[in-house]
Amino acid sequence: MATKKEEKEFEKERKAAIKARYKKMKDEGLEKYLTPEQISYNRRRRAIGMVWPFFRFLILFGLCFVILYPLIFMLSTAFRPNEQMNDPSVVWIPKSFTLDNIKDVWGVMKFEDTVVNTVILNLVASVLQVITCSITGYGFARFKFKGKGILFGIVVLMIIVPPQITTIPLYLQYAYFKPEWLAKVFTLGKSTSLINSGWTMYLPALFANGLRAGLFIFIFRQFFRGLPKELEDAAYLDGCSPLKTFLVIMCPNAKSSFLTVFLFSIVWYWNDYYVSSSFFTQNDTVALMLKNLNTNLTQQLFDGQAVSVRQIIVWLEAGCLLSITPILIMYVFLQRYFIEGVERSGLAN
Repeated sequence: MATKKEEKEFEKERKAAIKARYKKMKDEGLEKYLTPEQISYNRRRRAIGMVWPFFRFLILFGLCFVILYPLIFMLSTAFRPNEQMNDPSVVWIPKSFTLDNIKDVWGVMKFEDTVVNTVILNLVASVLQVITCSITGYGFARFKFKGKGILFGIVVLMIIVPPQITTIPLYLQYAYFKPEWLAKVFTLGKSTSLINSGWTMYLPALFANGLRAGLFIFIFRQFFRGLPKELEDAAYLDGCSPLKTFLVIMCPNAKSSFLTVFLFSIVWYWNDYYVSSSFFTQNDTVALMLKNLNTNLTQQLFDGQAVSVRQIIVWLEAGCLLSITPILIMYVFLQRYFIEGVERSGLAN
């Protein structure tokens, strides 16, 4: 057996021999060593290698422009006085900056109360969804049971079928919730209906059926399938039950997937307005307040008079900026873990 020192010397000699061979081939000409087809192939590769970086730059520049243009326009408009929207000399950089737009929208959206309400709703629903989807994904990844294929097909349908299909049945179920005593418990005795309560979000998340739950189950299933089976076998030999094995062995190894699903869930619950507007008529969230911002601005700033989008756009863009700021701050601090979780969960493949 060769020692490590001998292996290093051999590797060094091998690289030196390859380098000398390439140098000799270059000095004497490739025609002596390569066939015409190989020479033609190498020339094409060199030509593609010279042209491709230029096209790659154009593609990336175009994609960046498409993605960043709305953000740049939003920043340029949100801090611009309204009268400068009709100034042809102002394109991107305003002549003066103002925070009045932010202050006006802050008051119209009741931003402090709205953010607190949205955060509570998002955190509870996201935590419940992460717990239930992780258990469900682990079951699909590690256990064999009758009807497993059919049930996983239903999970796939949860990804494919849009929520609009199930909105009416869910609304009727929440509006006439049975048993009534349980609805009173959920609403603290206020009503027998769950409409306008956070339970319209909590209950689906509790049963792994919240927003994008099918995708989250799939992420956990793929991740747990990639972990070595020997981890569970060793835990079973030590006397661990399946639940204890999941909590003690599997969950610590799936921290990146838990964080990825949690961030996805937070973002989707934060941006959701369709499901929220279907079940909430009094419970204000950031998405709902942003959806109704045009109407609220017209009533509170313009006394109900009809105004064009051009006149009101600075406040609309200020509202958009306020709405995405908490999510951007969260992403800035957690983006490293988010990217790592996406890569390890298999979504990047």
